[in-house]
Amino acid sequence: MAENNGLEKPDPGALSPEQQEQLRQFKIKMRIANEMYLRAHPEIEMLLSDFLRNVFVQKPVDIHEFAADHFSDQDLPAKIQMKLDESATRKI
Repeated sequence: MAENNGLEKPDPGALSPEQQEQLRQFKIKMRIANEMYLRAHPEIEMLLSDFLRNVFVQKPVDIHEFAADHFSDQDLPAKIQMKLDESATRKI
């Protein structure tokens, strides 16, 4: 039984040239939309960088438990907002 792990080789003949162009245009639009969203929500970058920094510093054995604890912290929104405020103050 073949395992489907998403690593199959691309099949260039699966899409017509028109479909390939539509897919390319869709990907471009999605990247632009994602970039606009991330720029409108700087707290996302702060949230992820804070999490990754803590992972690298603490090197948890159980990353799933660590992530669950980190993201379920009731003080997390206030901590992120404080860091955003500090970052904005440094830019002034």
